Amino acid sequence: MSKIWDEREKSLEEEYFRRKERELIERLRAKRVEEAQPNEAPKSAISCPKCDGMLAEITHEGVQIDRCQKCNGVWLEAGELERLTSLDEDHGWLSRMWRRLAAK
Repeated sequence: MSKIWDEREKSLEEEYFRRKERELIERLRAKRVEEAQPNEAPKSAISCPKCDGMLAEITHEGVQIDRCQKCNGVWLEAGELERLTSLDEDHGWLSRMWRRLAAK
């Protein structure tokens, strides 16, 4: 009878260590995935005024504008609207900008 209890005890012990090893492997995989993913937004990035997304700078016709990565809102700083509207082309600046944003 003691042999059965010894085998049971050994089985429970092996199961415990298998579970602990699985947990450790899962934590290591999660850590590796975190390290492999590039930071989507730098720590000095600006928050979107509309939502909790981060603004990323994009260049549109030589003008740096801010675009939210979450809601796709476009934010202009002082003087950027004047520079965009002063560009002369067949179509308006707004249609060119929307075409470019839709392509991304």
